[in-house]
Amino acid sequence: MILIGQYDSPFVRRVGVALRLYGFSFEHRPWSVFGDADKIRPFNPLVRVPVLVLDEGEALIESGAILDHLDSLVPEGRALVPRAGAERRHALRQIALATGLADKAVSLFYERRLHDVASEVWTTRCRSQLGATLERLDAERAALATPFWQGNAIGHGDIALTCAWRFATEAHPGLIDPATYPALAEAVARMEAMPVFAEICQPFVVPT
Repeated sequence: MILIGQYDSPFVRRVGVALRLYGFSFEHRPWSVFGDADKIRPFNPLVRVPVLVLDEGEALIESGAILDHLDSLVPEGRALVPRAGAERRHALRQIALATGLADKAVSLFYERRLHDVASEVWTTRCRSQLGATLERLDAERAALATPFWQGNAIGHGDIALTCAWRFATEAHPGLIDPATYPALAEAVARMEAMPVFAEICQPFVVPT
């Protein structure tokens, strides 16, 4: 398999971490949607990453769809998300909040980067959505007695949150005060200390 995209993207990184945790071998092509658009377009006409090219040549796009496929390849006991029932619904909700956090952080970055004058309305809205989501997730994380969102084993929710937090803090220095969200800050620090997160990592690079 081939994973396309740079690890400073929270969406590419979450796929890379899952691939490594599942033990799948893959080639990484750290192509940028700006500098390497012509390379990415044949695999995804939207020129978005991540893209996962399967061994038979099929290109999967969008991190959720890619992870859904990877989940289907492993036994139930190894899956990074519950297969069904209330546990699955709860996990998917938390994943949606974490990936939504990443999406808003990306939107906020491009609003400021691509426009000479950023929209104050849009910027304020994104910051409000980020703050409300962090507040909700911090309260939910603080209420858990387990080391991970799903219990005693790491799951997609832990990965998504860690990747979103790192992107948001690096792309927007000062935007998130860890002291305001202590439960999340502690959880993310534990994740980042794991070897897989140290391996699947790239400091944020401003696109040119």
